[in-house]
Amino acid sequence: MQPQKGNTAFIKQTALQLGFDHCGIAKAVKLDDDARRLELWLQNGMHGTMHYIEKYFDLRIDPTKLVPGAKSVITLLKNYFPEKEQQTDGPKISKYAYGKDYHEVIKKQLNDFLSLIKNKVGDIQGRGFVDSAPVLERSWAQRSGIGWIGKNGNLITKQSGSFFFIATLITDLKLEYDDPFAGDYCGTCTRCIDACPTDAILPEKLIDGSKCISYFTIELKEMLIPGEMKGKFDNWLFGCDTCQDVCPWNRFSKPTTEKDFTALPAILNLSTKEWNEMTEENFKQLFKDSPIKRAKFSGIQRNLKFLGNS
Repeated sequence: MQPQKGNTAFIKQTALQLGFDHCGIAKAVKLDDDARRLELWLQNGMHGTMHYIEKYFDLRIDPTKLVPGAKSVITLLKNYFPEKEQQTDGPKISKYAYGKDYHEVIKKQLNDFLSLIKNKVGDIQGRGFVDSAPVLERSWAQRSGIGWIGKNGNLITKQSGSFFFIATLITDLKLEYDDPFAGDYCGTCTRCIDACPTDAILPEKLIDGSKCISYFTIELKEMLIPGEMKGKFDNWLFGCDTCQDVCPWNRFSKPTTEKDFTALPAILNLSTKEWNEMTEENFKQLFKDSPIKRAKFSGIQRNLKFLGNS
């Protein structure tokens, strides 16, 4: 077996053994089309106050700026669809935040993955990224044959829907490349567009991030949420899953097998009263390993007040 073919087979097999659900590989090239779309999106102010997206533009579109001599971009998906959903009529939490912080969970698995590849192949250069660096993950996932980008901006797979985290490993190792995913299986469906409470989903797969509930409840650091959004949050306290919940492809979602993504009992069961009575000390203790800590206690308190739940 040729080294290139053997290394590719090893990487895909190892990814599955480490608990990743999909693995695709694309050639490391400059993403010129994505660069134009990103530039237009930024010019239209659809990133709101997320000014960090304006930075490192060149790094976002060119993997060789992140890993010199990069030849391959490996995309990995990790399912987070929960076995149980919230059992309370309290404020709603996005499913991705039910368990432990995915950044920490997947980063460790990526480091293990890279170590195993180096043990097999030799001293290669590589860097792993999980939603914490300037990488256009969904574009690479489409280029590596895993799925397509839906009208709601999420990567969708035919087999399992869209409740996945996307991780990326860029390396200077030359591998066999998967064919890009061909086609768009959203068809004429507009359920996500119709269901979005704040009209953040625009035609042509354009998402106005500055209108998204996830932006307001997580990313917005100011203590005032714009008044025109009052009454539009559909009781979402942290994040929003509406566009995924209504997507027909997510009828194929299966519960995650990652034990670290098991839902915290507090998230499944906390009532509105319990959220309101929570102290900062309780908050830090309950959510010390959770993505919810990103919003901080003050952010959660702000969100509760805005929902009219306090």
